[in-house]
Amino acid sequence: MSAELLDLAIDTAGGRELWDTVRGLEVDLSVNGPVWGMKGWPKGTSFDQVASVDTARQHIVFTPFTRPDWRMTFDGPSDSVTVQTLDGETVATLSPARAAFKGMLRSTPWDAPHLGYFLGYAIWNYCTTPFVFGFPGVRAHEIEPWHEAGQTWRRLQVRFPREIATHSPNQVFYYDAYGRQRRMDYQTEVNNSYLVGHYTGHHRRFDGLLVPTRRRMFRRCPDNTVNLNFPSITVDIHGVELVRSDDEQAQP
Repeated sequence: MSAELLDLAIDTAGGRELWDTVRGLEVDLSVNGPVWGMKGWPKGTSFDQVASVDTARQHIVFTPFTRPDWRMTFDGPSDSVTVQTLDGETVATLSPARAAFKGMLRSTPWDAPHLGYFLGYAIWNYCTTPFVFGFPGVRAHEIEPWHEAGQTWRRLQVRFPREIATHSPNQVFYYDAYGRQRRMDYQTEVNNSYLVGHYTGHHRRFDGLLVPTRRRMFRRCPDNTVNLNFPSITVDIHGVELVRSDDEQAQP
């Protein structure tokens, strides 16, 4: 049964055949939410950027990043973050990155490299789901369905290996009857293991790839219910361009 749900989710997202032709994504997005004020950024701060996503390995570049003249590179295999000027001058680095969050609390401010690590791994995972479930070491199986707001959503329990940086090793992904992702649950380990109910919607197709263009993150309760009054983080996707395997353009 789990293979059936996984296949449905992948087929709905565009299918393996389409994904095999893609080696990158150029994603125009905005990140907002009150959490950034808690993390030391000015109240009302938002991040508008283009994310250059490598779909074969965990690597992503944000341009611009926190300043008009900066960009940020997150690289999962090397567990590193590099903030540079647009001319290539290094401004700051974080390596090893994950360990740099040890001892931090929810109220601990994040500088640009710490922010880059969080947004880097998070956006990469969001952009590659559900295809990332087929990566080496990732395990997915179907668990009991969930009933919410008069709907029944099927669920995949997904276990990520250490080689893939993500919010937490164990996550749950919710799918509607059409195979569209509607929610995901996790703990943000780098932010004091905060429980999150993350909702996805406003799905649009870009060159055959189905993408949820609206993401809203809320506090999740221990009983798995979610307080939907105030999202802590919002992500809105304005456009997605697929970089094909036979394109001459080099992937960053």
